[in-house]
Amino acid sequence: MQHSDDLPLGVLPQRERESEARAVVFVEVLRLLLVVGGVIGGLQVGDDLGKNTSAPVIGITLGALIAYVIGGIVGRLLSRGMRQGVARLRRMPAGEVFAASVVGTTGLLLGLVAGLPVIALVHSSVDYPLVAAFAWVLCGFGVQLGVSKGREIVKAAGLSHLVERAGDPPPSTAFLVDTSAMLDRHLLVLGQAGLLAGGIVLPRFVVDEVRTLAEGPDPVSSRRARRGLEAMEALREAGTEVRTSEEEVPQFDDTADRALALAHRLHVRLATCSSELAKRAIDDGVQVVDLRRLPTELTPDHPVGERLVVDLVKEGRQPRQAVGYLPDGDMVVVNDASHLVGRSQIEVVVSSSRQTSQGLLVFAHLFDGGPSALAGDASTD
Repeated sequence: MQHSDDLPLGVLPQRERESEARAVVFVEVLRLLLVVGGVIGGLQVGDDLGKNTSAPVIGITLGALIAYVIGGIVGRLLSRGMRQGVARLRRMPAGEVFAASVVGTTGLLLGLVAGLPVIALVHSSVDYPLVAAFAWVLCGFGVQLGVSKGREIVKAAGLSHLVERAGDPPPSTAFLVDTSAMLDRHLLVLGQAGLLAGGIVLPRFVVDEVRTLAEGPDPVSSRRARRGLEAMEALREAGTEVRTSEEEVPQFDDTADRALALAHRLHVRLATCSSELAKRAIDDGVQVVDLRRLPTELTPDHPVGERLVVDLVKEGRQPRQAVGYLPDGDMVVVNDASHLVGRSQIEVVVSSSRQTSQGLLVFAHLFDGGPSALAGDASTD
């Protein structure tokens, strides 16, 4: 099978022909500028060696040949590097094109301005083509910079309205939602609280999987899927930007793998309720938020020595322990308080706490001078 690199130019795809044409133009313009500089430099060297001899002709010839070879090598290397950078960019909205032209022009002007001191100090004819070549390289670099970082550059310049277009890549603060996150209610809560400023991205394959579950025979999965679809509509109505991505990741069959790969491609954060997928995302360098861990991590922290008031409702597993619950549902285990089971508004002091899969578990002891002391005095009497 013949590869595209072995095909003649006439049968190459249109996009490849255009890319090749741009590369040729860049290389030849850079080579021409360097050849002009080589001719001028060779003439000056020849004149210094012998103005009325053949030295100027030899200098011009050697200068042109050396500059021609160097220009071709340097031009191709620079062009190849630029093309590789552009090849990594799969999408180029109008904002990036605008930024590329602005930053490219800025690079060209900076190159010319930077070359003015050289022209003023050296006083040589060879300075002009060399400065032009330097400005041309900065222009090419500016174009690549504008293409890759166009959104950030234009926004920093206060021209955000020029880059906010339909079909633009989502901002890096957006969440790409996998199936497990779409079936969960955490996103709806975060959106209603205004904590999804970057919006969310719904891959089409995730939406299709959730719709399939909604129409499936399992009543529990079907109910959760319908609730997830309704939650996305509720987020839209609440003002959260919900983008549907039509991009596919055909190299993976599993939806979770495809969501992870797409989050990496779009440079956005992954929102999931799967601890396994969250670990894989961290290993792959993808920013991830495990929605199932949010309630646990947001649980109030109770430092040692803090006073709490609890209702003791039952005895603990260990002798003389009593168990109570805080208003947020966290369990409090109080030592030496089994005789107070059934009583309310007992003041205790936190001894320690630890996080469990069920929430925060707090260990405490009775506050000195509290009901335990009174109970002790009563028993003495």
